[in-house]
Formats: sequence, structure tokens, C-alpha cells
Amino acid sequence: MTLSLNIGNLFNDSSSHALVDELRKRTSEEDILEFEEKFNSRNEKNLHIYICRFLKNRSISRGLASKWLITIIKNKESQIDALLKLST
Repeated sequence: MTLSLNIGNLFNDSSSHALVDELRKRTSEEDILEFEEKFNSRNEKNLHIYICRFLKNRSISRGLASKWLITIIKNKESQIDALLKLST
């Protein structure tokens, strides 16, 4: 069984290219996370949705997408761990 994420056209082509270019500028984890926070606060869908869509459409390389997604996921996991430690 294949599950397809259909979120439609998120951006027009020029906006998509601009977002990818902006993400490519971010080389450190801190830069990526800072951009993610700003992006998520200003957009209806979170950045990871756009990254997955770019990956599905082959708009970006797997290596680049994995770098961004791993950074985002590790940050979320560390936030969860911190909250769990506070509650115990």
C-alpha cells in the first residue's frame, strides 16, 4: 500500500525556486532552525511539508533534503526530551 501526500500546489515555480535557494544558503544547523522558526510562523504549512513536496517532485536532492529534515527532526526530538525531563 502506498500513501501519497497530496498537498497541491504550495507555491508557484518562482516562489518554490526562491525557497530552495533560501534553504541552500543555510549551512549550519542554527541557520536552518532559525529559518524554520521564521518560516513556520509566517506560513500556513510548516517547512517540512514543503521540503517533502520538493523531494517528491525531485526539485531537490535527497542529500540536501535529508540534511534539512534530520536537522528539523533532531531539534524537535531534543525539545520533546527537554519537556519530558521537566515533567518528571
